[in-house]
Amino acid sequence: MKSNQKPRGVVLFCFALIVQSSMLFAQTYAKNGMVVSASKIASQTGVDILKKGGNAIDAAIATAFSLAVTHPTAGNIGGGGFMVFMNAQGKATTIDFREKAPLASSETMFLDEDGNIKDNSNHKGLLATGVPGTVAGLYLAHQKYGVLPWKDLVQPAIDLAENGFALNWNLYNAAEYFKKIEEQYPFMATYFSNHEGQLTQPGEIWKQAALANTLKQIRDKGRDGFYKGEVAQKIDAYMKANGGIITTEDLEKYDAIEREPMKGSYKGYDIYGMPPPSSGGVALIEMMNLMELVDWETIEFNSTEYVHVVAEAMRRAFADRAEFLGDPDFNLDMPLERLISKAHAKNRFENLNMEKASVSDSTRFGQIYDGKNTTHFSVLDKAGNAVSVTYTLENGYGVKMGSKALGFIFNNEMGDFNPVPGITTSGWQIGTQPNLVAPQKRMLSSMTPTIVAKDGKPYLIIGSPGGRTIINTVFQTTLNVLEFDMRIDKAIEAMKIHHQWSPDVIAYEKHLMSPDTRRALEAMGHKLRAIDGLGALMGITIDQETKIITGASDSSRPEGGAIGY
Repeated sequence: MKSNQKPRGVVLFCFALIVQSSMLFAQTYAKNGMVVSASKIASQTGVDILKKGGNAIDAAIATAFSLAVTHPTAGNIGGGGFMVFMNAQGKATTIDFREKAPLASSETMFLDEDGNIKDNSNHKGLLATGVPGTVAGLYLAHQKYGVLPWKDLVQPAIDLAENGFALNWNLYNAAEYFKKIEEQYPFMATYFSNHEGQLTQPGEIWKQAALANTLKQIRDKGRDGFYKGEVAQKIDAYMKANGGIITTEDLEKYDAIEREPMKGSYKGYDIYGMPPPSSGGVALIEMMNLMELVDWETIEFNSTEYVHVVAEAMRRAFADRAEFLGDPDFNLDMPLERLISKAHAKNRFENLNMEKASVSDSTRFGQIYDGKNTTHFSVLDKAGNAVSVTYTLENGYGVKMGSKALGFIFNNEMGDFNPVPGITTSGWQIGTQPNLVAPQKRMLSSMTPTIVAKDGKPYLIIGSPGGRTIINTVFQTTLNVLEFDMRIDKAIEAMKIHHQWSPDVIAYEKHLMSPDTRRALEAMGHKLRAIDGLGALMGITIDQETKIITGASDSSRPEGGAIGY
């Protein structure tokens, strides 16, 4: 039974009253453009670019650089990610700027002599850092699709870093935490210091002079301002001095790549997502294909049956993810078209028992069926160009290391490779061949920046942070909008679950699932685990008839904001 939560007449009436964005409401309306990100400051930066005549790509670039200043837990120039772009004519493409393994990497680089992971080395220390891709990806997007000068897009971030902004409580809490463990993370212990060397207090202006200088190199020299010259040499020197293996050669060899998007459909909507090395597009389309086979007239939203069928779809898609997906430049025979086909979904759906949970079996994979501190932002411009970007440092504040001369934090994305070749356990560890470490290889990702089109025009722009949970939070939000006709803010805030095949557990947002539903799912054979929350979605919908743009920022990110004009 569907819920109709999006009365068009009410939306039109509200828009007549709301001209500028208002944070008093869960969603924001606009006519000329919208940016939704984890930082109100960065969102405003993007909107300012739109007002100056920039397109969605320009606004996305300015937003991304501004997030590197205002949202350092995940906004970055020391990490990487993915962009999905659809122009106003409905043509979609993607930019892959995922990090790469350094040239000195190897399959067994994180193992001790007994074949075990040594001291969490695939997540700790500079060995865990992949060659950053963000600057190259943003520069490639600009060179191909931007309209304003590159310098104009980087300068707002320089101004934010140089002049500072009021430190918020989230950043202050992180600063206090790192100060308490100064011996473990000395760089982070002083990262939030003021000009007197003291911890910046909430509301005080926090300036980042070293980051501003790095951004100036990028402003003046484009891609080469990061991957060659002064910045590259400082990265090389810092790595050599602190146990890392990234060199100037690694940086110079790094390339972002434009790739054809994964394309699927759902009941008249077209879905565009990232291809590998992101697993997001493949898994999302596979799960939406499975949902197309469900008789939704007989299933209530959030009922036991709903949770069961959604979890079983997740189980099957994540099994295929583990078995088949990795860097396409190293895995030339990935069956991508089969995995996103309607026939494959039909085959997977036929053995989905509506009365009983399936079993995740690491010896059989699909035969029966990212770090959490990533960030996402969505952009739409007046002409109808749409951009969906997810990028990350992997864990919160990445590897928690960086050069004071450069002012940014390095990622720990090498942890997304399968660390132990050939060994897949019933827990978190996957050891399949497509995602083993190799020099210059991009690690598999769960990032799922997505654009859904209706009648050839952008309709939904969506994405989220959350590690491997990203795929499932984006999937459920997309389903909420397309199948249950939910308003974007309601779709974002609705209860989410997560199942990733292995471990064989449904994670659910506590307080949002009823005790009766939990008991019924356990009786079906599901194992359950309560968690605080899933995802932090940033979404936009566009009514092509009225041209009203609606944006919403997940309430779990209080510093986030949907800004329109």
